[in-house]
Amino acid sequence: MEDKKKQAYFKKVEGEPLAQLLGIKLKDVGEGYALCEMEYTEKMDNIYGNAHGGALFSLIDEAFEISSNSHENIAVALNMNVTYMKPPRKNTILTAESKEINRTRRTASYYITVKDKDNLIAVCQALVYVKDEPIPFIETGKK
Repeated sequence: MEDKKKQAYFKKVEGEPLAQLLGIKLKDVGEGYALCEMEYTEKMDNIYGNAHGGALFSLIDEAFEISSNSHENIAVALNMNVTYMKPPRKNTILTAESKEINRTRRTASYYITVKDKDNLIAVCQALVYVKDEPIPFIETGKK
């Protein structure tokens, strides 16, 4: 992926309201790939004092959103299946890595993992529908 395109994705995530709210940062992006991170804090707790599934899901969804939209056309989520393996410790950095595992003209599948330094926290299988619309903030050079 060319550097100009990468920078457009970094800029978009930096300005995205939910990513700002949760402190999610894009660390790397490539064709069909994204790596995001977030510090898990007590503000993300559920009623039992563990990480809220919605906070972890948001980190997963951010990596999925970027990896699935790293090609030329807009992709929208059709399905996400998350398995939570282990609650993370507070004040740890969590990383979500999304990898494209299959792509057709109309759909694409992704495998996303969430890890802390030592543990697998969650896994996700996800599917997108690929639209005919180009990514609006990326210049393709095509006429």
